[in-house]
This record gives sequence, structure tokens and C-alpha cells, in this order.
Amino acid sequence: MLPILARRMAACRRAVPPLAAAAPAIRRPFSASAVAASDKLFVHRDTPDNNETVPFEFTSQNLARAREIMKKYPPQYKKAATLPLLDLAQRQNGWTSIATMNYIAKMLDVPPMRVYEVATFYTMYNREPVGKYFLQVCTTTPCQLCGSDEILDTIQKHLGIKVGETTKDKTFTLVEVECAGACVNAPVLAVNDDYFEDLTSEATIKILDELKKGGSPKPGPVSGRQNCEPKAGLTSLTTPPTGPGFGIRKDL
Repeated sequence: MLPILARRMAACRRAVPPLAAAAPAIRRPFSASAVAASDKLFVHRDTPDNNETVPFEFTSQNLARAREIMKKYPPQYKKAATLPLLDLAQRQNGWTSIATMNYIAKMLDVPPMRVYEVATFYTMYNREPVGKYFLQVCTTTPCQLCGSDEILDTIQKHLGIKVGETTKDKTFTLVEVECAGACVNAPVLAVNDDYFEDLTSEATIKILDELKKGGSPKPGPVSGRQNCEPKAGLTSLTTPPTGPGFGIRKDL
């Protein structure tokens, strides 16, 4: 019985053609653009300027402000003050060091990791020293369509630095950001807390030179328009508003 069964199985194997080799799997990415890695590490690396032995504490004035900020939250939820306290500390220190984060964690009675998580998530916190003037060039689509690449190139050539670098005199630090939230005034450059809009290469150089001299260039659109009004001028609301009762029947 077994020899007969073996012969039948062999005949079946000869009758069935071999399977074709499987085609290699094709991986289709969700995006056609190249993956861009972050320019910052999310883990801490000790440096001479940034380690736990470098002291930090609030000035008496900022300590009073910090306590006022903490009063806005219930005692059991004072950890909610992490964001504003980190911002206050960065404005005092110029950047957010590991010692700064540990100081805030101790003030809020939370594990230091809770503060590290916040500081590494939000790009508004600079975890490395920056220059006196922190230059943020928006290169998101609306700004790019309006010439932000030219503005970025102008700054790099004029200051002799690349994105992510600081000038030797510690005056300027240049970074590239995603959406400054002023698309209608593109291209946009943020200098610390001030926005400069409707930029051209010539206007950008003028702003940088004035900052070098210690001046305070006027923020806002450099084109002369007010805020985000149409560049070609107003097309509506061009006459004085009518007074009360306009269009109402006289007998009413």
C-alpha cells in the first residue's frame, strides 16, 4: 500500500508546475519628499555650558512673577504652569539649560522628566545658547512661494553663517521654522519677539545692519501697508460708515 501511495504522490508533484518566484514587494511611501531629520537631539548631552552643575535660579523680580503665575492654577495642578515658567526662565537666561529645567521641576514638585518632556516637545524652548538676536525665517509653503528662500540665502551670505549657526560675536543665531502664522504678510522673519513682514533682500539687509548698530528697526510690514491690508489698497469699506437709522423708513 505504501509504495503505491508514494508513486501517486510523486506523479502529482510532477504534474503540478513549480510556482513562479514571488515578485519583490514595492514599498510606497506616503510622501514623495525626502525625510528630514530634526536638527536637535531629544536627549541631553552634557557640555561645559549645559550641565547640572551650572547654577540657575530666578532673580527676585522673576521669582515674584513666577509665584504670581503659579497662583493661577489650583495647588494640585500647579504643574500646569510648566510652559509659562519655562518661558520666563528662558527670557532671563537666554535659553533653556538642563539646570533651568531641573529648577522649574523642583519649584513645581514634579519629576524632572515631566519638564524635560515639555522642553523637548515645543521648539520655542532653545536648549542650546543662542545669540542676542534670534532670527527665525519661515519657509512654509506660503512664505516659500513669496520668496522666503531668497531671504534665507540673503541672511546666510550677509552674516556668514548657515541655518542653525551663531555668529562669532554671539549677536545672531539663524534657524528655519515652519509657519510663523503670518502667511498674508509673507515672507516673514521673526527677530526675538518682533515680526518683520513683506520682506525683500534689500529690506532684510537693512534690518540686520540696524540691529548690528544696536538700533531698533520698526517691526511689521516693510512694504508700507498697515498690518495685513490688501497690497493693492482697500476694495471695500472705503467710505465713512453711515449713521444710526440708515435705510430705515421714516414712519417707523
